[in-house]
Amino acid sequence: MNMTNPTMKLQFSFLIFCLVSSRGYCLKPTSSGATETPPSFYVDYEYEDTTPAPAPGRGSLKPGTSQHCDYDPCRDNQTPCMDLSLLTGCLCRGLTLYTELPEAPRIQSVFHNGSGVLVWWCAPYSYVTAYTVTVGGLERQSFGAGERRALLGEIAAEEEVCIVSRNDVGNSNSTCEKYRPKGGKRPLTGWLIGGAGGLLLLVLLAAMLWRHRRQKKQETGDV
Repeated sequence: MNMTNPTMKLQFSFLIFCLVSSRGYCLKPTSSGATETPPSFYVDYEYEDTTPAPAPGRGSLKPGTSQHCDYDPCRDNQTPCMDLSLLTGCLCRGLTLYTELPEAPRIQSVFHNGSGVLVWWCAPYSYVTAYTVTVGGLERQSFGAGERRALLGEIAAEEEVCIVSRNDVGNSNSTCEKYRPKGGKRPLTGWLIGGAGGLLLLVLLAAMLWRHRRQKKQETGDV
């Protein structure tokens, strides 16, 4: 092989050098004698993604959230707890399904407020569409799912006031409490019965006294 050309000798020498080199790669020299520099890549291991995380969607809870909803089962006409949870992401106590009978409500008190007898109750943790109040076993009124108080009017004598919760499946068990009129306000029927009894007693006493006197006069006349 004739290598009289100096350029060919240089390339051949460079090839031999690459074969014995421990680096395992070489750069092909250009005809001008310049070398190509391999591309370099810089990896930033401290890179932080500054893209803002998407805001939690409507009704989603933030990680670690344990705040309960501002919901009182004994308060009138408030936003249902499930609606509050969807709006704010707060937590609700579990409810029975709408496919099940509701649990019974809880009566807080039965009292006379000056205008009539008022019953106040607390809602169960169930799906409820209405409440029914009975007095002495007779239905008085039905009330909406958001109501917690009912004015029943006057109740003259001692009666049992009961309430049930309802939904599309049926009625719950009843919760009852005895209403007792205050002693200072005796019912009108009581006064009427007492007055009639007293009048009858007076009539009987008068009749007995008249008969006794008549009998005594007859005995005196016979003598």
